[in-house]
Amino acid sequence: MDLKDFNYDLPEELIAQDPLEDRSSSRLMVLHKDTGRIEHKIFRNIIDYLNPGDCLVINDTKVIPARLMGIKEDTGATIEVLLLKRNADDVWECLVKPGKKARTGARIVFGEGLLVGEIVDVIEDGNRMIKFHYEGIFEEILDKLGQMPLPPYITHKLQDKNRYQTVYARNEGSAAAPTAGLHFTKELLEKIKEKGVNVVSITLHVGLGTFRPVKVDKIEEHHMHTETFNISKEAADTINRARAAGGRVIAVGTTSCRTLESAAADDGTIPARSGDTDIFIYPGYKFKAIDCLITNFHLPESTLIMLVSALAGRDNIMNAYETAVKERYRFFSFGDAMFIC
Repeated sequence: MDLKDFNYDLPEELIAQDPLEDRSSSRLMVLHKDTGRIEHKIFRNIIDYLNPGDCLVINDTKVIPARLMGIKEDTGATIEVLLLKRNADDVWECLVKPGKKARTGARIVFGEGLLVGEIVDVIEDGNRMIKFHYEGIFEEILDKLGQMPLPPYITHKLQDKNRYQTVYARNEGSAAAPTAGLHFTKELLEKIKEKGVNVVSITLHVGLGTFRPVKVDKIEEHHMHTETFNISKEAADTINRARAAGGRVIAVGTTSCRTLESAAADDGTIPARSGDTDIFIYPGYKFKAIDCLITNFHLPESTLIMLVSALAGRDNIMNAYETAVKERYRFFSFGDAMFIC
């Protein structure tokens, strides 16, 4: 398929720059995937579309304040470091700007010496392996010095960094939020549970590759970035019981969807599993694990718009996006939601 098949015109003013005061008052477009029919609702109405016995699968990853501003120890030049993936012995894979100043052996000082990073390797895609030296607890130092790594299309400063976290975030490790989950409040989740819907947590740590543009004309040639996931035995058992009893599996976000589809057996059952995934879902893919998806509105020509096109059909998605632009929906991370059912 051609990359241009997933393009659409988006006026810049429809890119949401700030989160709404009330998470659950975002708009909700309901897209019926079999017919293409569209309904316009408010996110808290999602409960009306969930049935007792359904299984709602949420991603409980927590965004770390992964953006660090430091200075090069020898020259005093400003260096920006973005933590991507934790390895052993306080070594992290990082994105460093400007890269040409960051050679192996260079030392970068953060917070007047509270944290020092030493570049120990440059890997093939230009990312740096940095070993950090500090006293105390790394997470506490990061909380003090780091900033939230907001997507490049958000230019406003975030007033409250908790608004780039879901209310159920608990496992630290993401460089970006699983943004479909930002619409849920604790109260709404409680009401959903009271209705008899199973709410299950899994974890996928979102990498910055989620914002990486597709650079090939034929999408089949695109290589996905790798992300780490975990599905506990308890989560797997609950999902499998719900499916066996005739309930639907509803993924909250493309991250939950990719985790379940990566782990699922051919018959759709989910094993308890940890590992890495680089699954790329685009039209033609046969879904094994999920029936429905709660998601946001995604960037033109992104792997995420390809994923939702695989679930709902490309024509239905492009028509829904055209409608969303006409109806002045808010787009991307802090924007409105879509329920594909």
